[in-house]
Amino acid sequence: MHCGLLEAEGASGQEDSDFNWEEYLEEQGASAVPHSAFKHVDLGLQTGLSPGMKLEVPLRDSPDTYWVATIITTCGQLLLLRYEGFHDDRRADFWCDIMTADLHPIGWSRQQGQLMKPPEGIREKHEHWETLLENVLSEACSVPANLLDGPHRGKNPLDLLAPGASVELQDPADTAAAWGATIEDNVGGRLCLRYAGTEEMAPTHGKIWLFYLHPLLHPPGWAKEHGCVLIPPAVIRDVQRDAKWDEVQQQISNQKHDGTVAEGLKLKDKIPTSAHCFTEGMKLEAIDPIAPFHIRPATVTKVFTSMYFLVEMDELRGNSSGRGGGPAFLCHRDSVGILPVQWSFKNGIQLTPPPGYQGQDFDWADYLKQCGTEAAPQHCFPVESSVHSFRESMKLEAVNPLSPEHIHVATVTKVRGQYIWLNLEGLKESLPEVIVHVDSMDIFPVSWCETNGYPLQHTRKPKAVLKQRRVAVVQPEKQDPPKASLSNAPRHQASSQSEYAGQNNGKYSCPKIYFNHRCFSGPYLNKGRIAELPQCVGPGSCVLVLKEVLTLLINTAYKPSRVLRELQLNEDMRWQGHRETLKAKYRGKSYRATVELVRMADQVAEFCRRTCMKLECCPNLFGPLMVLERCSENCAVLTKTKYTHYYGKKSKQVGRPPGGQTNLKGGVKRAGRRRKKRKHCFVHKKKRSSASLDTSPGGSPQASGEDEDDLDEEDSLSEDSSSELLDDSEQSEWKSQPVSPTPVETPPHQRRRRKTHSPACLDDENQPSVAKKLCLDSSPLEWSVADVVRFIRTTDCAPLARIFFDQEIDGQALLLLTLSTVQECMDLKLGPAVRLCHHIERVKLAFYQQYAD
Repeated sequence: MHCGLLEAEGASGQEDSDFNWEEYLEEQGASAVPHSAFKHVDLGLQTGLSPGMKLEVPLRDSPDTYWVATIITTCGQLLLLRYEGFHDDRRADFWCDIMTADLHPIGWSRQQGQLMKPPEGIREKHEHWETLLENVLSEACSVPANLLDGPHRGKNPLDLLAPGASVELQDPADTAAAWGATIEDNVGGRLCLRYAGTEEMAPTHGKIWLFYLHPLLHPPGWAKEHGCVLIPPAVIRDVQRDAKWDEVQQQISNQKHDGTVAEGLKLKDKIPTSAHCFTEGMKLEAIDPIAPFHIRPATVTKVFTSMYFLVEMDELRGNSSGRGGGPAFLCHRDSVGILPVQWSFKNGIQLTPPPGYQGQDFDWADYLKQCGTEAAPQHCFPVESSVHSFRESMKLEAVNPLSPEHIHVATVTKVRGQYIWLNLEGLKESLPEVIVHVDSMDIFPVSWCETNGYPLQHTRKPKAVLKQRRVAVVQPEKQDPPKASLSNAPRHQASSQSEYAGQNNGKYSCPKIYFNHRCFSGPYLNKGRIAELPQCVGPGSCVLVLKEVLTLLINTAYKPSRVLRELQLNEDMRWQGHRETLKAKYRGKSYRATVELVRMADQVAEFCRRTCMKLECCPNLFGPLMVLERCSENCAVLTKTKYTHYYGKKSKQVGRPPGGQTNLKGGVKRAGRRRKKRKHCFVHKKKRSSASLDTSPGGSPQASGEDEDDLDEEDSLSEDSSSELLDDSEQSEWKSQPVSPTPVETPPHQRRRRKTHSPACLDDENQPSVAKKLCLDSSPLEWSVADVVRFIRTTDCAPLARIFFDQEIDGQALLLLTLSTVQECMDLKLGPAVRLCHHIERVKLAFYQQYAD
């Protein structure tokens, strides 16, 4: 055996890329604002395809025949589909890549004269499937044809707004004016725009950052279509001669309509705008657009249309009327940043007087009288709601208003109605708290910058804190498992050559990867969780599909960190493929591992097989082959503790602990007060030792530095969750097993070792627990999974027998179970777990007394 190192994620450093949100939140004891709170971010990820839409797809066994399918889930360019007629049955769900699959809108087959016929499983369920088809064709919500064909296929709006594309910007102070701009960068929908005519200026001059849903952003030709005048905005008007601006204006006018950009900005136009009832001269409160740290008095100085009006911040220096004079901005009824008079007072916020105000304490009544005007009525503003997900101390990412190219770690310090106050971290110079609306498009969820490859500004830690934290693990030496040839696969294993090699989709397209949950799952993966995975993933890009497969497998592990360790990149791998970082969270810690994924379709089968070998499971557990009946590896005979023979390892035997110790109250007293370390299997307590991370296989004895009497575990699923019905094959196997014999109480002096192989049952359950005795007819070390199941079925925990069957717990594994492992591994509440552990402890006590000499 040798020691290795597994690096815990989040070792902070001076580089922005080393900042880790999960570790930061854990250190701060804070929580992140939910991702769902940022509506503008979610809109940017939509491809237009949503669950419930229907389309026509070819049958997998008959590509010339089509049938209707419903979108169940979308994952980028991958779609999870279900044939119409299967209703809630998800066993036949399948994935497809919208970029390569043969997909069509409803009605296409009839227009093209293509045959429509359901799969065999639907024909068996619906004798009159023709009626079903007619109902679907007449009532279905079809996928729009433009989303399945042409340049927009499989792309979200963000993909259509590429750097170099031209747009038009409406003037922020005049709805009748606009000017052209070019997209220089697109960061997750946040566009860096350069005004037309400023290309030869300094890199920082003439730039503006806007989210693509901003109401002032339009496609080329919008100004001409809406009768707007092309005028350079005031911020750049003085940097060029009039002749130069006339030349640029002509270039903007001659730009052709760009359908791609128009499609990318199409979603923006769907946001409704209501008519307003403001009139010129009305007073209100507004967040200063230049310095959004203050709320100041403002005035409606101009009404353009029934939809738009102009608001100016009040400026009393050189303007005795108090009607505007400061920074101006275009508004509509639902614009953020404008508030009714007295809003600050009602919410306990200090209102900043306008520059040049002479009084000590600002009073709205005096100010309105001084200006000779009236406040905008309350009904002019939308009804304010406080229903949102932002709470004080929550974390997020926010734009620096004075330096829009920078995005900072931010903390919510105050919440008032629909407005929040943010403290930005990582600033070179301190700033007051920034005031933003909860629907602002300048705030983002945690990890948004990391997802989009953009630097995040954060507080840098002192060097003393930058030391990497590592967790020591013990890795058993492995022998190379025997290689099984794919050519030996029996005929009953389904494998389509066209699917297997991906020949229809090119050499970089991955075929379907099947999860064969009936195969041997090995010591690291939970067989029950694997059974809940979709039947297959793909087809699609090799890197995309394989990453999704490995992510799903990691989530089924007893200890995700252990699986990551097995999958992390080895220097001697023969493929020079794509390196991908996979992450997992386990017991409050985050882990990452760099894995290498293959790019070519002809390497996928070998990659899946080698990955299975790493995880010490059946080589056919997942891969391009679908196991229908019997696995070619005959893995059904393996259990968690028999895998050692399969992989050529030596297993340890469980013997009597020193002094015959037990954790039963009625057992022999322990010598001294020092706690003994218990041996665990499968999963471990939630409070593990920080000095070591166990990595021994799930079914073999392993040391743990934890107390055995830790009863403060969290409640999990209800007891009823363990009594689900078995499938047909499991029921038949159980029914074929004989009922175990009735236990016999034997005096201690008459006990002797038995050589039969059937487990004993419990005594009368109505007797007090301290008086119960158990006589075993055979050593639990020799019990099979079926023997353990029969034993559990004779107790008052019989409904839990299915869990022992699903997780293949044999006698050796049974002896290693403790309260904490039972709670986490079986998702039991404390009460049922204690009852089950009582029976397990009785088996342990009888084993120590009868067979552990």
